[in-house]
Amino acid sequence: MKIAVTAAAPDINADIDPRFGRCGYFVIADSETMDVDTMENASAAAGGGAGIATAQTIAGKGVEVVLTGNCGPNAYQALSAAGITVVTGVSGKVSDAIEDYKSGKLKVSSQPSVAQHFGGGMGRGRGMGRR
Repeated sequence: MKIAVTAAAPDINADIDPRFGRCGYFVIADSETMDVDTMENASAAAGGGAGIATAQTIAGKGVEVVLTGNCGPNAYQALSAAGITVVTGVSGKVSDAIEDYKSGKLKVSSQPSVAQHFGGGMGRGRGMGRR
């Protein structure tokens, strides 16, 4: 089974990126052999629709499970429609998350964990909302 984990860097020992659609990278591991492939998330900087585009990319890689910190409603729906199991609330190291999933320590999510546009960075670093 292929497991995709959102990652802050293209390495199995990287920290988990808490965002799905706008994560920096994915580490995709074969749960049987632990062969690992990494990929940059081309949709991370998209103006809109990052969650759906990312879900389509992941589905095209033959992934069966996604481990992430958070997943919004559009991405969750797209992943579910593709038959991909989603696990949210995951943190720590990518390698540990994979082992935790394989050993049954992580609970499958039955719904999105955040509202739409959660990871979009709406303030864009311009101090919006501060006085």
